[in-house]
Amino acid sequence: MRVDPNMVPDMLAAIQQSELSLQTALQQVSTGKSVTIPSDNPAAEANMVQNTIETANVDQYTQNVSSVLSTVQTADSALSAVVTSLTQAVSLGTEGANETNSAANQQAIATQVQGILSSVVSLANSSCQGSYVFGGTASTTQPYTADSSSASGYAYKGNDDVNSVQVGDQLSVQSNLPGSQIFSNSSNNVLGSLSSLVTALQSGSTSAISTAINAVSSALGYVTQQRVVYGNAESQLNAQETYLQQETVNLSSQATSLVGVDMAKAATTLSQAETDNNAALAAAAKVVPNSLLNYLSTPN
Repeated sequence: MRVDPNMVPDMLAAIQQSELSLQTALQQVSTGKSVTIPSDNPAAEANMVQNTIETANVDQYTQNVSSVLSTVQTADSALSAVVTSLTQAVSLGTEGANETNSAANQQAIATQVQGILSSVVSLANSSCQGSYVFGGTASTTQPYTADSSSASGYAYKGNDDVNSVQVGDQLSVQSNLPGSQIFSNSSNNVLGSLSSLVTALQSGSTSAISTAINAVSSALGYVTQQRVVYGNAESQLNAQETYLQQETVNLSSQATSLVGVDMAKAATTLSQAETDNNAALAAAAKVVPNSLLNYLSTPN
């Protein structure tokens, strides 16, 4: 009996093909990707390179938004507390201007305002994630320190610059205002007006107290205006955060469409590949030995 001499090579080819299909199915299930090397789908791989770049940019912008949003919220919260403190100072000053107050009472009120001044200085030195928010771009330097030679009793150690953070391809957001603009500018000096109110209350001069109250009131209105900058920044950042979240979803969906696989379909394909491979191996185990034996035992 003579057998088909092509049976063994054909059988081995079938096994190799089933093994290849099985490995491909296993790889797709384990990676979730239909493209693992450029040659699998050159066009899809090229688009994935751009997708990866854009995804990295969006991830960085998202991190920037989160970081700067924390800074903006910290600064705005500090200024909100400053507004409350200045409002209290105006109220105390008005109380101290009452001519019926005794000297002791005025001194007590002066001490309270001095406490408010110290509190506002502490707020001016607010920090977020290890950086001072009112120091300009000198974020590692404490903005205000005690200085007896200064009229307000404090000196500004930051600079007059502002920080801007990129949160989009064409979008940067200002993340701070320097303390010199908010707390110690020449027109509305928050620290100076509080210090003057303390001095006026200590002197007991009604006219001096009245003048100091007006200065503190002016500073109060000014700080309220400055908060608008942070309010606008926060609105921009919240809107950009929403956009970036959607962009992340879009890029992920695009990546899936380019190189992803339908996991349910991939699992079915894997199961079928395993069945086909087992069948090929089982057939080879039965056919190949018998074919070889028959071939060797049959005379020419």
